[in-house]
Amino acid sequence: MPEGFPCRRAAIGPLGEKLTLESLPPPQCNRWTPRRKAEVVAALTGGLLMEDEARARYSLSLEELAGWRRAVDRSGIPGLRATQAQFYKKLHGRVQASDRA
Repeated sequence: MPEGFPCRRAAIGPLGEKLTLESLPPPQCNRWTPRRKAEVVAALTGGLLMEDEARARYSLSLEELAGWRRAVDRSGIPGLRATQAQFYKKLHGRVQASDRA
């Protein structure tokens, strides 16, 4: 790889598949399924994409991307479901509150 370019590491997707830039959701993606979100998070974790690249490629805010990462860390792919977001927020809010007691 030419000097000055970051070395891309191999990333493993949420279902165990090898991720490449070509296998990631397309930049013009309009429908974000939990799996597609998890693939982007896996690409970030595996070093395939840098955070600023992912934000620019998918027009994501810092908060949205951080939320995806937090959801995967806490609940895995099910935590990325839009219909379950409130459930997982409440669940983890209770867990954190009980940890402080």
